[in-house]
Amino acid sequence: MHSSLKIKAFAVTLGVSAAFSATTQAYALDEVSYGTNWLAQAEHGGFYQAVADGTYEKYGLKVTIVQGGPNAANRSLLIAGKVDFYMGSPLSEMDAVKEGIPLVDVAAIFQKDPQVLLAHPDQGIDTFADLAKLDTIFMGKDGYVTYFEWMKKNYEGFKDEQYKPYTFNPAPFIADPKSAQQGYLTSEPFEIEKQAGWAPKVFLLADNGYNPYSTMITTTATMVETKSDVVQRFVDASVEGWYNYLYGDNKAANDLIKKDNPEITDGQIEYSIAKMKEYGIVESGEALDKGIGCMTEERYKKFFDDMVSIGVQSADLDYTKAFTTKYVCKGVGMALKK
Repeated sequence: MHSSLKIKAFAVTLGVSAAFSATTQAYALDEVSYGTNWLAQAEHGGFYQAVADGTYEKYGLKVTIVQGGPNAANRSLLIAGKVDFYMGSPLSEMDAVKEGIPLVDVAAIFQKDPQVLLAHPDQGIDTFADLAKLDTIFMGKDGYVTYFEWMKKNYEGFKDEQYKPYTFNPAPFIADPKSAQQGYLTSEPFEIEKQAGWAPKVFLLADNGYNPYSTMITTTATMVETKSDVVQRFVDASVEGWYNYLYGDNKAANDLIKKDNPEITDGQIEYSIAKMKEYGIVESGEALDKGIGCMTEERYKKFFDDMVSIGVQSADLDYTKAFTTKYVCKGVGMALKK
């Protein structure tokens, strides 16, 4: 073969090979997993949305959602490297720093923690401070050592004698008009109204001063250091998933949620979405201007200072190791909001 023909033939072969390689690469998705903190629900909707509508694939990812629940140990799986991301919380990540475990919050999907206290509607409990008048507050032990300590420090009248353990059964609260009960904005009020026939008074702790971020995207320091591009794509795709879930067609995502958690109802899902919007759980504060998932050092430090003030964290803890803001507050997905 003439030398020039050999060169042309080689060029064609090289071109075909490069095209094949590019095509193969386009379909070689990075496989990652996200462990949630409870059974599938509307509060996880944006992640399911990004699976259902192909947003993760658009970002070059194949994502498996690992459902949480009473017998799950997804945080431990993250620490062990068995899942890549987890639905953590700032307090948990601060504890990890204290324990020398390198976990990092990279996005805050919920600007407000949906934690609420509930009261009977006919007992003259009109403000958060009025809850101090009640004889009993049913709450879990985690709440007792965190937000109840904060309540005692920042409001008058709350006392340890009010505490009774909450067993995730609303019957004692329903039966006692002089009581309050902890809950999740998007679930317990719905269930209580269904059981009792009346709607409880709802007091969102986040609107009364106790305001950590919630529903985090948490990963390991190793992922941040070695696979930063994957972290950024997972954050961006998840944020787009949340905009599409809240403002687009979310039927396919809800179908996936119900597949993972067959006990959840359409009514519960509809209620949860409405409350997330009404109270600005996902969109409030910096997220309104800079996009879902936004997280700032100032806000993170405020919560850390609150935890120091009640003795939950030590003032010398390097809380800045618990998070990074480099992946968020970039306005990703805001154009999807209709």
